[in-house]
Amino acid sequence: MEFVTLNNNIKMPLLGLGTYTLQGNECEKCISEAIEIGYTLIDTAQMYANEKYVGNAIKHYDRKNLFITTKLYSPSTSYERAKSDIEKSLNNLQTDYIDLLLIHEPYSQSLAMYRAMTEGVNSGKIKAIGISNFNKNQYLDFIKNCGIIPAVNQVECHVFYRQKDLQEVLAEYGTHMQAWSPFACGKNNFFNNPVLAETGKKYDKTPAQIGLKYLIQSGISAIPKSSKSNRLKENFDIFDFNLNDNDMKAIDTLNSNRTLFGWY
Repeated sequence: MEFVTLNNNIKMPLLGLGTYTLQGNECEKCISEAIEIGYTLIDTAQMYANEKYVGNAIKHYDRKNLFITTKLYSPSTSYERAKSDIEKSLNNLQTDYIDLLLIHEPYSQSLAMYRAMTEGVNSGKIKAIGISNFNKNQYLDFIKNCGIIPAVNQVECHVFYRQKDLQEVLAEYGTHMQAWSPFACGKNNFFNNPVLAETGKKYDKTPAQIGLKYLIQSGISAIPKSSKSNRLKENFDIFDFNLNDNDMKAIDTLNSNRTLFGWY
């Protein structure tokens, strides 16, 4: 596994497991399989309504070897509610601390929520805090008054929507960009894309592995979701090769600079 050092000197794995839509026994089984394979970053959110299943799975492993991310969303849009919901996440996850806590998307009360999150950092209940789905202007406006610069901005990012401009602005202020849905949910025929497939032949890798490697070599961490054992292993098996400059340039041509999900 490779790591990125966040702006508070905490190391975060560059590859993790997303858990969106995973529920119940399937969620617990998937997380356990992922950890056995070698995943240590597990990403959840209060919006996903599966924190308790994540907690059930991770309690069987050495907590200090794991990196757990969760997110606050619209029911938490005040200082008091955010403060209360941080405790709810800790209880659901059955843990004494959260490695990374994000605001799930821009809200009118984001700064108030962030104040509660900052207090969580000061008390040791949260190791790092950040945001999600903030575009460039929203980010620049947020950091004027937020205090602690967000460690991470988790956004839509994949070969079809690279968001280089956003990454450059984030990097200028010390915020790491993380990609949700790095396979674009299979849109644009991602898994059969000719550029990714041809590049993969050179390294005996799949289009999915090439797409992930492209992001990681671009300095972007990723949290692909899968509940299938073979896909979990496939997604994790990307650290034994490197794309060359021509490969990276070829994949760059896939970028359309347009969201495929409408978040922006």
